[in-house]
Amino acid sequence: MGAVTGLPVLLREYAPQVLAAVLRRYGDFEACEDAVQEALIAAAGQWPRTGVPEQPRNWLITVASRRRVEALRNETARRRREEAVQREPAPQARGDDELALLLLCCHPALSVPAQVTLTLRAVGGLSTAEIARALMLPEATVGQRVSRAKQRIRDTGSRFEMPGPGELGERLTAVRHVLYLIFNEGYTASSGDALHRVELTREAIRLTRQLHRRLPDDGEVAGLLALMLLTDARRAARTGPENALIPLAEQDRRRWDAAAIAEGVALITDTLERAPIGPFQLQAAIAAVHDEAVRAEDTDWPQILALYGMLHALAPSPMVTLNRIVARAMVEGPEAGLAGLDQVSEDPKLAGHHRTAAVRAHLLQLTGDLAGAREQYRLAARLTLSRPEQRYLESRALQLE
Repeated sequence: MGAVTGLPVLLREYAPQVLAAVLRRYGDFEACEDAVQEALIAAAGQWPRTGVPEQPRNWLITVASRRRVEALRNETARRRREEAVQREPAPQARGDDELALLLLCCHPALSVPAQVTLTLRAVGGLSTAEIARALMLPEATVGQRVSRAKQRIRDTGSRFEMPGPGELGERLTAVRHVLYLIFNEGYTASSGDALHRVELTREAIRLTRQLHRRLPDDGEVAGLLALMLLTDARRAARTGPENALIPLAEQDRRRWDAAAIAEGVALITDTLERAPIGPFQLQAAIAAVHDEAVRAEDTDWPQILALYGMLHALAPSPMVTLNRIVARAMVEGPEAGLAGLDQVSEDPKLAGHHRTAAVRAHLLQLTGDLAGAREQYRLAARLTLSRPEQRYLESRALQLE
């Protein structure tokens, strides 16, 4: 028996592996997930007294399997299946289990919010309460979302197995999207007092690392991991006293995580050389250009503008359009940026977004229109639900009075 150190982290690490192994043997996502949760509760209560078993994962698989068998015993309609299950040895973890589980949680029959919640629960190992805190939702709402997602998977008749080659690509696209959403919500919380929700960024990076280990030749998975590392490397410098937001150009770059930057740059450099270019790779390349600049004024904006041009052609979106306008302003001057904003002023996804108003405010300030800039900063502050962003934007407006 081993000593109990970092027990919650240990259980979280093993939870998806145990669920995958039990699910592969017995089927029925909802029932197996319940059995695994009971095994985790049993471990949390027993291991602090007895110590961690030499093979903790196998211990959890065995206990979860017994819980599942006990549940089957109470289902008279499944007595024959129970007898067969009892004669079989406990299932063993398999190398592709966690990838199959991640793909199941991102089943196309589920809504994106359901995919995010189920991924955090089943693959990330977060409890319902932890997910509720991270997503700033009532715990009951998260519980209902998880329950409905599991019911939906059961209703579709989906089995725990790797999708065929024709379906794998589509499912991987959903997986990458979900992991990116989890990371983004953690890195810049869309609402509330905190700018960061570290538990979400940490979990997104951990899961993407696992996905990259399983699929080392997938250029977009590598690009997504590089993007997360290069972005999260700046986290320590993004806030000052009292959680005040510090924009990229004003950050103390000595506080950036040099190891994460080096890893991210190496990863994106390698994948760009060998894999077809995709949106996540281009975003990672842009992040690498920012991170490699020793000072803000050293940033290679022409290269960033070119990369945003490629990204806009490959995967256009409102935020790509806005960021491309910013890059253009940095290369050609603020007037060019303001002209670009005028060209997209009718786009409803940009017109009411706080970032659009914030960009216009900054560009107006650069042209000397301080009154116009002040008005736009205040508009941006009213449009965002993030209190750190509100405080930052309001302070910029006050500085111009």
